[in-house]
Amino acid sequence: MTSTIAASGIDTSASPARALVCRACQARYPLAAQHACYECFGPLEVDYDAAVLATVTREQIEAGPANLWRYAALLPAGQDPATRVTLNPGLTPLVAAPHLAAELGITAPVWVKDDSANPTHSFKDRVVSVALTAARALGFTRFACASTGNLANSVAAHAARVGAPSVVFIPGDLEQGKVVTTAVYGGELVAIDGSYDDVNRLCGELVETDEFEDTAFVNVNVRPYYAEGSKTLGYEVAEQLGWRIPAQVVIPMASGELLTKIDKAFAELVEIGLVEAPAGGWKVFGAQSAGCNPIATALHSGTDEIVPVRPTGIAKSLNIGDPAAGLYALEAVRRSGGWMDYADDDEIREGIRLLARTTGVFAETAGGVTVAVLRKLVESGRLDPAAETVVFNTGEGLKTIDAVAGQVGPTHRIRPSLRAARDAGLLG
Repeated sequence: MTSTIAASGIDTSASPARALVCRACQARYPLAAQHACYECFGPLEVDYDAAVLATVTREQIEAGPANLWRYAALLPAGQDPATRVTLNPGLTPLVAAPHLAAELGITAPVWVKDDSANPTHSFKDRVVSVALTAARALGFTRFACASTGNLANSVAAHAARVGAPSVVFIPGDLEQGKVVTTAVYGGELVAIDGSYDDVNRLCGELVETDEFEDTAFVNVNVRPYYAEGSKTLGYEVAEQLGWRIPAQVVIPMASGELLTKIDKAFAELVEIGLVEAPAGGWKVFGAQSAGCNPIATALHSGTDEIVPVRPTGIAKSLNIGDPAAGLYALEAVRRSGGWMDYADDDEIREGIRLLARTTGVFAETAGGVTVAVLRKLVESGRLDPAAETVVFNTGEGLKTIDAVAGQVGPTHRIRPSLRAARDAGLLG
């Protein structure tokens, strides 16, 4: 669970990070390449010096670069630009969506946080930039991951940018678009005959071998730093809304970690005084595919027991059948008064088309899940149509084009003549 690689370590004179802390039993550990607690095997996360965080100002952030590193003072690594392993993602568009709101019967503003605008076209560029920056500080020389696609894209691209070797592991049935957009960067790409959970299990074994001692698996041995990159989505939304937190957010769930970290980002901003909490707080809503919905199923059943499933369906980027942060996602949703729901493949396809038709944003299948669940939440009365809502799109539709390729195409086919255009009704 901890690498034995010799490392210079995280520079705590520049970083606000002070330790790793177990989310279950609160045991504390040094800032190292460790992801699980020795006492209870619970997941670790980064703990910060609250007094240092409290010195961060809006003006300091706004004077920073136009990417996620404007929040470097709130992150565990990367305070010195020379130390960063990064494609400089972040500050992606927050798109006003009045037509989407009107179609769904929402009277308050709706926004789409569109992370398909990142360098490799998904939110994974955020987590990878932070994780690999920390990994280099910890002495690692090769980069790796277990991935459902977007993470593989990002790790391979980041490694190529800094001239480091990479080896990424993916399920063998991954969408071809995500295979190509990983392989093109020239690193090692290993397809596994199995599900993502099989891939992740293998990576957990590889990280303990001598042959992988120099390798940072972004979502295994440096996972605590990786997870912190997701917080920048929450920071950006608050800043882009004029330093305030929306009343409601709808977030796709695979492991559940993205949801927990956006919630954590809002809480941190309130705690250090950069924003005020909205009246009544904010509500967190989670979205899963019906083909892989163990977290939402647990919520609907009123239990904390998350039963692993074997994923099916088109939303492959959300297909984590044994979600590591599922329990913490449940806690965040329950505490906030939110909810979770799920969408089947047909609903996902319609969600993709609805978002594209009303906002001009072409989402991958995970975005279709989120929009489909947004519709369900409104129809069920779980989401308040009179409260401002932000929906998170985490990836680019061109990566999962097969999902809707059979449903859309030319609306007319005519000969190249004015008469043919008139006969088709194109001249009014």
